[in-house]
Amino acid sequence: MEKGDVTLGTKGKISVIMPVHQTERYVKQAVQSIMHQTHEILELILIDDHSSEACTEIIQSLKREDERITVHDLEKGKTVGAARNLGLKHATGDYIYFIDSDDYLPERTLAILIEHVKGQPMIHGRVKSTGFGSGMAIVLDGLFKVKQHTEKRYHLFKNRSVLNTLFRTEYIRTHGLSFREDVQHESDLAFLVPALAETISVPYVKEAVYFKRKRNDPITEPSLSQADEAEKITDFLSVYHALKDQFPDEETQHYLDTQLLNYYRKEMVMYFKVNDHIDGVYEPLRVALKRVHPDEVQGWFFKREMKAIQRHVTAYKKVSKQHHLLRDMRNGMKSRRKLYIFLYQHVFSKLSIKENVIFLESFLGKNYSCSPKYMYAYMQEHYPNYRYVWSFTEKRNIPGNAKQVKRFSLRYFYYLARAKYWISNSRLPKYLTKREGNIYVQNWHGTPLKTLVFDMEDIHSADPNYKKSFYEQSRRWDYLSSPNQYSSDIFRRAFQFEKEMLEYGYPRNDILYQQNNPTDIQAFKTKMNLPLDKKIVLYAPTWRDDEFFSRGKYKFNLQLDLELLQERLGKEYIIVLRMHYFIANQLDISGFEGFVYDFSTYDDIAELYLVSDILMTDYSSVFFDYANLKRPILFFTYDLDKYRDTLRGFYMYLEKEGPGPLLMTSEEVVQAIENIETMTSSYAANYSAFYNRFCHWDNGQATKRTVEHVFGEPK
Repeated sequence: MEKGDVTLGTKGKISVIMPVHQTERYVKQAVQSIMHQTHEILELILIDDHSSEACTEIIQSLKREDERITVHDLEKGKTVGAARNLGLKHATGDYIYFIDSDDYLPERTLAILIEHVKGQPMIHGRVKSTGFGSGMAIVLDGLFKVKQHTEKRYHLFKNRSVLNTLFRTEYIRTHGLSFREDVQHESDLAFLVPALAETISVPYVKEAVYFKRKRNDPITEPSLSQADEAEKITDFLSVYHALKDQFPDEETQHYLDTQLLNYYRKEMVMYFKVNDHIDGVYEPLRVALKRVHPDEVQGWFFKREMKAIQRHVTAYKKVSKQHHLLRDMRNGMKSRRKLYIFLYQHVFSKLSIKENVIFLESFLGKNYSCSPKYMYAYMQEHYPNYRYVWSFTEKRNIPGNAKQVKRFSLRYFYYLARAKYWISNSRLPKYLTKREGNIYVQNWHGTPLKTLVFDMEDIHSADPNYKKSFYEQSRRWDYLSSPNQYSSDIFRRAFQFEKEMLEYGYPRNDILYQQNNPTDIQAFKTKMNLPLDKKIVLYAPTWRDDEFFSRGKYKFNLQLDLELLQERLGKEYIIVLRMHYFIANQLDISGFEGFVYDFSTYDDIAELYLVSDILMTDYSSVFFDYANLKRPILFFTYDLDKYRDTLRGFYMYLEKEGPGPLLMTSEEVVQAIENIETMTSSYAANYSAFYNRFCHWDNGQATKRTVEHVFGEPK
């Protein structure tokens, strides 16, 4: 057969090959997206690569439901390339299509591809990255645009992947196309290059969409593309050398060199930011870069690195380090924040650590509150030899002699770099490299009801890299506060925390034991300008992962019927609102003056606990702390099914184990408050069990015990 000489009708059977390995969470959707294609003349060949029992059962069940599905077992220890080759061996279709078992297709993708392949050996569609909340692409008939790529056909495969390409089976077999089985990565490249070398043009139709799922847990469930970088580099170089030897034509050589240089610039260079990473791949990389055509090497940085790598590993490391510094300097010139980060990493962090300086921050600098506040207050009295630096978004009126720095100001970065101790109740930015000798006390900010980090299946928040970011940030923690054994068990697993747990209760809850008396409570009410003759309902809901303006800024829609509450409860009660610190929008309570008070920006929620008679929340962890007061708790859970089953998931059965009723409407809220004594009595047993399980470590001494554990007894 001459190059490009292809004749076949536009209809035919498609063999879809899908390797499956430990993708029980995704494989059903992947399979169903194939079996529901409008082009029904197909077979699905599943290659089971020693999946878990649960995953194997899923694919066997799917096989029983549709006779077009076959399952074949891969020999142990084989690679994804071997899995695809096994699929090719069993394929009986006129065309071959590859899909990964964590991806999926819109229902018309295969029909569009086979309709437009015409007389070509292959046709390529669009690969679209997608998160867990993305919808399916909608394709309108009659709007297809097919482009024929000839000299630039290699440009279609910049990602070096066979995915969303329909190949003629006869073409594959005539030219003996197969995947490399001795590498875990880049086996696609060994298939693609020979395929492209033997054809003149490749049609492309962007309306044929393939959804490539972005895995949100590269730590415990990495996809193949999220694997160890050194292994990926080594495999790429092996494939590169083999193909350079096999295909000497100018076009293929240019494609291979471009792929190597792009890989080097975008990924290898960042991997080499840690100088020691260079050693493991230096020699094969040096040999490969020596084969690159000199005309392909452009740019002063790049040319200097290429010369250095050919001299010696020491020379290359020196140049690489210099260039990373220059890149960081150039990046630091883009904004004030980036300049400060550069100074933190390359200037301030080179200065000596100040052994007696403690840096504190609570809720991203928005409050003087929570456990950092109580640790600071205690240490002010008992540890006078330390110097204290507080981070705030705005200047606060706080006791003691602490320095205040504006969050993300130049002084913020300076004192973070110099302080021996960091105390925070939330995550510090991951670009703040922790120095050797620095001690980080993470107080955290609640007992978990909602699933956390690595216990979460899918991420629906504004940050799709949440798990990876959290993992990197939490590696810096030396101590982690825990309020109860339940939390310790979850924190160990969900945070993958292996260092020292401070199991003394939360310092922030000491006030609930030390100042729970009429005199202090009245003083707090007076300070807050709250009426002394009314009972108080504190409403403190949490944020919703899928309702946000941008990363870290969430919106909240108040579902309470304030008019109904005022009409029925206004003579006896007032409502105090306390929104989560992530919530960025201010609630409109105009018209309810004297009945509704917004204390969302009030520093210390513990003081709001003390002045309130009833707590109403939803899925916020506030009720675990509030239970220390043994006062009534109501749950306004109007979106329970969505929040529990889709957005987050819970660690406990709130309906059965919660210390109060779950209320779905404003009318139910009113009735519960009107009958609060009856409600309290009916939940007495639940409340007692709840208190014994979650509050037994708190006794008013958590601050003292936490501080002495970390800093030793006062001198």
